[in-house]
Amino acid sequence: MAQGTVQVTHGGASRWRRRSGEYPTLSAALAAAGDGDVLSIAPGTYRENLVLRHAVTLRGPEGAVAGSVRIAPLDGVALTVRASAVVQDLYLEGADGAAPALLVEDGSPELTDLRVHTRSSAGIEVRGGARPLVRRCTVENPAGIGISVLDGGGGVFEECEVVAAGQAGVSVHGGHPRLERCRIHHATGAGIAVTGEGSGLEALGCEVYEIKGAGVRIAARAAARLTDCAVHRTSADGVTLDTDAVLSLAGCDIHDIPENAVDLRSRSVLTLSRTTVRRFGRNGLSVWDPGTRVDAESCEIHDSTGDYPAVWISDGATASLDSCRVHDVPDALFVLDRGSRADVVDSDLSQVRNTAVSVSDGATAQLDDCRIREAGTGAWFRDHGSGGTLANCTIDGVQTGVIVTKGADPVLERCTVSSAAEAGFYVSAGGRGTFTACRVSGSAGFGFHVIDGCRTTLDRCHTERCARGGYEFAEDGPLAEGCTSDESGPRLAAQAAGGGQAGAQAGIRTVSAARDSVGQAAQVPAPRPADVAGPGAVAADPAARGSGEVLGQLDALVGLDSVKREVRALTDMIEVGRRRQQAGLKAASVRRHLVFTGSPGTGKTTVARLYGEILASLGVLERGHLVEVSRVDLVGEHIGSTAIRTQEAFDRARGGVLFIDEAYALAPEDSGRDFGREAIDTLVKLMEDHREAVVVIVAGYTAEMERFLTVNPGVASRFSRTITFGDYGPQELLRIVEQQAEEHEYRLGEGTEEALLAYFTELPKGPAFGNGRTARQTFESMVERHAGRVAQLAEPSTDELTLLFAADLPVLPGLPAQPALPAPC
Repeated sequence: MAQGTVQVTHGGASRWRRRSGEYPTLSAALAAAGDGDVLSIAPGTYRENLVLRHAVTLRGPEGAVAGSVRIAPLDGVALTVRASAVVQDLYLEGADGAAPALLVEDGSPELTDLRVHTRSSAGIEVRGGARPLVRRCTVENPAGIGISVLDGGGGVFEECEVVAAGQAGVSVHGGHPRLERCRIHHATGAGIAVTGEGSGLEALGCEVYEIKGAGVRIAARAAARLTDCAVHRTSADGVTLDTDAVLSLAGCDIHDIPENAVDLRSRSVLTLSRTTVRRFGRNGLSVWDPGTRVDAESCEIHDSTGDYPAVWISDGATASLDSCRVHDVPDALFVLDRGSRADVVDSDLSQVRNTAVSVSDGATAQLDDCRIREAGTGAWFRDHGSGGTLANCTIDGVQTGVIVTKGADPVLERCTVSSAAEAGFYVSAGGRGTFTACRVSGSAGFGFHVIDGCRTTLDRCHTERCARGGYEFAEDGPLAEGCTSDESGPRLAAQAAGGGQAGAQAGIRTVSAARDSVGQAAQVPAPRPADVAGPGAVAADPAARGSGEVLGQLDALVGLDSVKREVRALTDMIEVGRRRQQAGLKAASVRRHLVFTGSPGTGKTTVARLYGEILASLGVLERGHLVEVSRVDLVGEHIGSTAIRTQEAFDRARGGVLFIDEAYALAPEDSGRDFGREAIDTLVKLMEDHREAVVVIVAGYTAEMERFLTVNPGVASRFSRTITFGDYGPQELLRIVEQQAEEHEYRLGEGTEEALLAYFTELPKGPAFGNGRTARQTFESMVERHAGRVAQLAEPSTDELTLLFAADLPVLPGLPAQPALPAPC
């Protein structure tokens, strides 16, 4: 396009001074123009470096095709503005890698409908005291920065677009621009970059996308505020803050990010309100280093596309979430390292594939009035120094409600766990914790399950409708006061009738020796003697007894005839093999690892403990102790952590028995990327490498365990013997009730045995049937009903205090009403 002519309309204060003229070059026209003059440029290409020193208007002709006026010098700055001029409808080109195409150095010019297509250091550069108003301008600069504001520059950019940039789309260093309804895309390095002390930016209704790098980067004491903005489709993090940066996001949407949606570190501070973070590949919020802080209110983080926690707080950083929602993520909130802290208030964490809240390595988490739903684990306090408080929180529809392990010591107050697939609260491996006025309802496992002698404190807790029992405690474990259960109520009544103050004191430190035993609350009597116990009994000192004595205890258990035969046969093989070796003969190889199949409450854990004692008494195992674990103790959330946990559990069991309850949960049918199979693979290798050190017993339902044995070629070969624990029949259930009555100094009245047999015959044997536990629950219900009627008597006789009658049985639909009680003497 040939260079055209420039028509200049001269303006002035007086009408007679107005005149017009045509000039062959823009430079000549600008030299003649003064403040208020209008320069109308004919279509053409002008190879000139223009400098506006007066408040003139520079524009293309009215009605001309966009881009018909091109300012395209061979080098240098195409247009420099040093006055409050007006520039409209121009197409600027630059080719100087050391200079911008459009440079604004002073004044408050108005730049409208400009198209900057250049390969320069910057498309538009604003510096010094300049405060331009830039409207509907487009910048394309594949060689450098799109828009650069520095050294005190500012201004307002409205409805502008950076369509390509070889570096940052918008770069601010020492400036303070405002962006309104702008679009920045196809930039490299960052969509918006604000760096340096004193730098600031405000963006309203802007969109940053298709960035090869971070969407927004704030660093080195810079500050920014984004309102109603969107950041998406970047190749790196969506938003990053580093080194004392400050950023506020209000009403923003950050989505489709392959890395961290928001990452901040080195004492940076981020404030979020009404902001959505979704579809991110790593963390939604990643917060690092002491002094770094996030405050989020009314925000939503959801739909992770990776395998990382939605919120990650580590290395001494802190975060506060108020009225937020986190959902559809692998893990919701991870707090790691001493000094790190999370405060979460009135927030929802739901549809979490693994752990909703994880606290480890000395970190702290405070959750108040929060709701956790549909998660693998509600909250997990993992190790020594880790803790915090959960207050007034509800946890529903999870695998396990709260886990406390390895010396962690949280405080839980007025928290409720409902419909857990396993335990409501699970404490193991030296975990501690204080639970005050907490509740568990509808758990498919235990309400409170405390093993490994953990020093947990329970105060005024309550359980109801827990399929495996309300409370399950290991020896020398928790301290419990004022706890109740829909299963422990009868025991309280039994103690009130015959235990007195001594019984209450004995129950403050609750002890239960077996997993299959009924849960107990604070006032529950001390554990029953082993020689009269049902399936829940164990010996206290495995090394102190011979095999004959332990086998005698096994024989004393109710039922389990086939199990006893299997264990005796296995014991005989081991004993004879030992004697053959002592005689210098070859001994047959005996597979000591076992599979226990059967329903809950059939004594699997009890037999496993006795088996360990037998092997220790025969010199096969060094100690014979039992280490009981389940999926939550073995499977981690991230690659590599499962092998570590499995190794730790195996090491704790050295010299004894590793009992894996519900082992089939390690290989769910819809496992996908589940890490349970990694635990199985690790276990198989450890069993091969340390054949003599540990005996492994895996247990669970019969059909599920048959599938479990097929998941790894080495599993079936190492577990060559399966022992099946059948359900108890009515006669066996009756015998357990009789043992319970004898232990607690009760007697069955006339006709009670027949009524119990009828009761157990008609009792539904569905999935909730607890075998031995059901028998003990029945006894406890009878004691409760007995206490209710005897308490009405002024001076009951010894018979009235001890006799249980058919009328004391709980009501079972379908059975005829029980006969009336005999008249009191």
